[in-house]
Amino acid sequence: MTPSYWAMLIGGIIPAVFFGISGAFTKSSNQAGIGTGLYLVCIGLSITLVGICCYLLMPDRNISLRSGFFASLVGMTWAIAAGLVALALTRYGVPVAKLAPLYNMNTLVTVLIGLFLFAEWKDVQALKLLLGTCFVVIGGIIVANS
Repeated sequence: MTPSYWAMLIGGIIPAVFFGISGAFTKSSNQAGIGTGLYLVCIGLSITLVGICCYLLMPDRNISLRSGFFASLVGMTWAIAAGLVALALTRYGVPVAKLAPLYNMNTLVTVLIGLFLFAEWKDVQALKLLLGTCFVVIGGIIVANS
């Protein structure tokens, strides 16, 4: 396999499977009766444990004030989103099967940020990107109305 295929497998396919499984665990945890704050604390402790294991097992230990700041922003924005999903599941009883496709439209936000903030528009095929975006939006609309 070429490095680009490995990158897509390691950074795309496998994480998609784990994010999908985490959606099921989100529903299970909230159905079992957990408050949103404690739900986020449990997730945070788990992330800390995985982070410690990665720190010990992986040789790359670079960090700067700027990189640490952005990493903290990743955690904060992710925690806010995860808390809102948990709240919707517990307070409003929305099926996770309807929520997951909607909150996973986050890829469109990431694509827009990548295109403009990081000037990735130079490296993509705009027509394919637009077509894929339309499919994602249409899918989200169909799922939200199911």
